[in-house]
Amino acid sequence: MDHIQLKCFISVARTLSFSEAARRNYVSQSTVSRYIRDLEKEFGVKLFERTRREVSLTYEGKLLLPYAQEIIDTLNKATSVVNRLNSGKGGSLRLAYDSTSISCPTKMLKKFSKKYPDISVDMESLSGVDSLTAISGTDCDFYFMLRDMLPDSDDIDYVVTHKDTLSLIVSSDYKAKQNIMKAFDLKGQSFILLSETENPILYMEIMDIFRTFHFSPNTLDEFDDVSSVFMAVGAGRGVSVLPTRLVESFPLPLIKKLDLSGVETDLTYVMAWRKNNANPAAQLFLSTVKNCFEQEDDEDYII
Repeated sequence: MDHIQLKCFISVARTLSFSEAARRNYVSQSTVSRYIRDLEKEFGVKLFERTRREVSLTYEGKLLLPYAQEIIDTLNKATSVVNRLNSGKGGSLRLAYDSTSISCPTKMLKKFSKKYPDISVDMESLSGVDSLTAISGTDCDFYFMLRDMLPDSDDIDYVVTHKDTLSLIVSSDYKAKQNIMKAFDLKGQSFILLSETENPILYMEIMDIFRTFHFSPNTLDEFDDVSSVFMAVGAGRGVSVLPTRLVESFPLPLIKKLDLSGVETDLTYVMAWRKNNANPAAQLFLSTVKNCFEQEDDEDYII
């Protein structure tokens, strides 16, 4: 039994005419007759009484009719929902990101929302530790994070979104002779850092800078969110080291960025997802991201 057989059965039941049922379903009258015989054979009952002059539903046919109509109505609704999702006229998407990668999902989401305004989007900020667990689950569609935080799994795929370096973040009234500071001059500074729990890879990169120049940082505060780091630095409590693009994406009047010389940092950010993700909205988002990268002139963005 398939839905075409049921549609033909419904048409015959409504019109009491095999020829009219054939016309409505764009098949031959013999095909309609064959579909009805197949249904009667499958159910083991007669569905119609047929004479040369008229067609009428049997008692069993009358029992089947509302169920057949319900099946076809449900199938039509399902088809409509799937088609709307595939065309971007409905559905939902959930993104997760670590706090230092926020500039990239913001850019991608702006392009996606302009193209698919009817798809709802939920966003969640995850600490580095939480992201390891989350990406192995089914809660989110995409994860923006440092590549070194990706678990080693054949079930996960990713694209590189951008590469970044580290910059020194100071208060706007910080007295600096120029916009470049030598890493060696960081000795004696009071530091406001993003905590190791929040982003262990970034924390390790910053500690490597200190080790390179053979000093232990005077760490005044550590925070679990970037906003608190910005606030503390802006208040003049100390300086910080953060990814350059992050600071450039969210300029604040109370802080400024100084380039660091004498150090080499290479932060690689990715967008990751589970390969078995069948969410139609996720497929549209992935397509949007890839198209964005293909059109991107900035060589720091890689597909």
